[in-house]
Amino acid sequence: MSKKHPITLSSWTLGDQCFFEDRVKAAAQAGYDGIGLRAESYVDALNEGLTDQDILNILNKYKIECTEVEYIVQWCEEPRSYEQKYKEQICFHMCDLFNVKQINTGLLESYSVDYTAQKLSELADRAGELIISLEPMPYSGLSDFATTWQVLTKANKDNVMVLLDEWHWVRANQPFSGVLSKEQAKRISSIQLDDAYERPYALDVLRDESMHDRLAPGTGKTDTVSFVKMVKEAGVDPQVIGVEVVSDENLKKGVDWVAQYTYDETIKVLEKGWPEILTK
Repeated sequence: MSKKHPITLSSWTLGDQCFFEDRVKAAAQAGYDGIGLRAESYVDALNEGLTDQDILNILNKYKIECTEVEYIVQWCEEPRSYEQKYKEQICFHMCDLFNVKQINTGLLESYSVDYTAQKLSELADRAGELIISLEPMPYSGLSDFATTWQVLTKANKDNVMVLLDEWHWVRANQPFSGVLSKEQAKRISSIQLDDAYERPYALDVLRDESMHDRLAPGTGKTDTVSFVKMVKEAGVDPQVIGVEVVSDENLKKGVDWVAQYTYDETIKVLEKGWPEILTK
């Protein structure tokens, strides 16, 4: 397993209807270094009757680790719901359990930059030494990298960084050159790879495309290789290379097929755009 840049099968790629051991087995047999887990996926595993030790034993059985934890949301709400407070605590616990240093974090709701930064600062304080990894998404309150960077800068917390997802990047109509400074590259915690059709869904249903109709890296029309090259040339050192291909059509073929297909296509992209990262 690559300890420095683990290629990770993100949770949504295998959906929310598979058993925990099936998820782990599929990822390991495909060649992935790690799996990602959402708080919901972890709770599903507990509801199967597994304990934390059972979960660790299954990971050890297949010689794979959990390398990605997600997803904190609605952290700007006032008051925050009990459900979201508890979900946040589950994410903290998962990081401790799996020795993961960052939590993928999003914000669908839109607030002012000042208010968002204040709430982000509070979240960062609650996270302690863990990294809050913000994910820009075009249909969210952090709609693009520039907005996310503005909030991050205003919050002024060392443990706030950014997760860049290729699908979200291109659907926000951001270019592949002249965007990331060297300073900004140092605050990119991880990346997620995927691809998309040339023509997006309409803006008011764009999230539906994100949650049901993404393509494997390098198989669409949005040039995943150029995204990888952009990240590389900016000097990003990703803690995780996630593969987040959320696709209803793929899942009809079974989790084993999805895991192998997405891994193989990801390796092809990395061999073209960033081959040296595969040997680090």
